[in-house]
Amino acid sequence: MVQGTQMRAHLCGIQTAWTDATDAREAVIAIASVLDRASIGHLLLFFSPAYSTTELTAAVAEQFPGVGLAGCSTSGGISPAGAIDRGFVAIAFPREGFRIVSDVLTEIDRLDVESAASSVRALRRTLDQGRPDRDPGQRFALSLIDALANAEETVVSAVAWALDGIPLVGGSAGDDLAFSGTVLIHQGEVHTNAAVLILVETDFPIRIFKSDNFEPTAQKFVVTAASEETRRVYELNAEPAAREYAMAVGLDPEHLTPMSFAAHPLAVKIGGEYYCRSISRLDPDGSLTFFCAISEGAVLTLAQPRDIVEATRAELSSLDTALGGLDVVIGFDCVLRRVDAESRQVRHKISDLYRRYGVVGFETYGEQYRSMHLNQTFTGIAIGLGNAV
Repeated sequence: MVQGTQMRAHLCGIQTAWTDATDAREAVIAIASVLDRASIGHLLLFFSPAYSTTELTAAVAEQFPGVGLAGCSTSGGISPAGAIDRGFVAIAFPREGFRIVSDVLTEIDRLDVESAASSVRALRRTLDQGRPDRDPGQRFALSLIDALANAEETVVSAVAWALDGIPLVGGSAGDDLAFSGTVLIHQGEVHTNAAVLILVETDFPIRIFKSDNFEPTAQKFVVTAASEETRRVYELNAEPAAREYAMAVGLDPEHLTPMSFAAHPLAVKIGGEYYCRSISRLDPDGSLTFFCAISEGAVLTLAQPRDIVEATRAELSSLDTALGGLDVVIGFDCVLRRVDAESRQVRHKISDLYRRYGVVGFETYGEQYRSMHLNQTFTGIAIGLGNAV
């Protein structure tokens, strides 16, 4: 586990820094003291929900005047030195080699899709200015979304459509599995019920990715009663949802926990491929609330986990080979993957992999990949050591 304040300078010019300081202002000052602030053009911050967000943004404005800012609360940070359960992680993009624009979408629980698409297109036009010879393969988009607005599917669909081929990855803000309040920041303002979109163009080789560690079984469930708006499933196979799920996995329906859900995920088949639809909590009435939207009539498949360490190692090794070595990986890792790794006593092995390959990011309530909102997945953008474009 991380102790104190540390930083790493990456060859592409990105600086990463992290701290376990418990006070927001002290944490920002500590991070500022280890970074080369003169070279920074944009900051990404992933922080503990225990922080005062108002104090955090005020301290950032004081320590990093004129620097672009985006970030969100988490269910844990990922640093090049290991996991951070409290504190925060900073990713400082340099002015040289990276061109970044960003915007915030508000009131996403009733998102105007056309308005959101227009905002994304405006960002693209801004990024286009002065670069007629740009290489579209050197662009990517990052999304940070308020998970408790229950709107990721709508947001991701609208954004991906307007990005017109620019690949999107991202994560849903967390709050340490409390499910009481997630928060985002953008350019000094604090937001809830919102999404932040960041478009990046870089001179360095990049590749987006997603990795999971589950495979489908023969056990199926049909959602026979649900509220798509609240993501609650009341019945599976015309039986109370929690009881039917618990019977299938051999557990007591009254004592289902995040560890239960992490060990026995559910998946939906889309276009011939399975995508995880994780359960976030057991409700008092015996219903199940999910991290993703679930509609009546959906067919869910019980999945079984594969070796999470080997699946993660294989993905990072493949990226390392493809990009001529990994310089830094900005990762969005589902909090249920951490829960599962802890239950299997392999979290330290995952942390070792993240240290080896320079992964930095946060533990999420959901992951975005292209036009999909996912669960129990590790997504991100890898920046390679190959020759600059």
